[in-house]
Amino acid sequence: MSAKTRIVVLHMREVIYTVIFALLAVLLILLLVFMFRSGKKGAGTAETMKYASGVYTSSIVLNNQTMDLKVVVDDNRINAISLDNLDETAATMYPLMQPALDHISQQIYEKQSTEGITYEEANQYTSVVLLNAIKDALSRAETEKKTS
Repeated sequence: MSAKTRIVVLHMREVIYTVIFALLAVLLILLLVFMFRSGKKGAGTAETMKYASGVYTSSIVLNNQTMDLKVVVDDNRINAISLDNLDETAATMYPLMQPALDHISQQIYEKQSTEGITYEEANQYTSVVLLNAIKDALSRAETEKKTS
């Protein structure tokens, strides 16, 4: 009952290939787990179609000057927010209007929500007016979705 010793000769190339294939297999498994786990998060919920696609406007009146805030949405995404009818006199009288809108809209694009939006204290009044107009336009998009 003697145990026979075996000598195994491994070529370095075979070891390297084995390690590379093992790493690729682990990476593929992690990728598949990540894809399917994040895919189930929103599947089957009512949030998949939050808005009725279209362009929605809300009017802002400041010192007898009317500006329209335009919000473009898809079924579940806010795509664009812009000011229409902003003439030169209004832009001169309210120079913080466009920078405040740019700051707010960037946050909304990232969050896809109007919740938790921050703004500077220097632009507080302007930002609140713009945010209320955006919420108004989005509520119209949600209402139209519910009625259709």
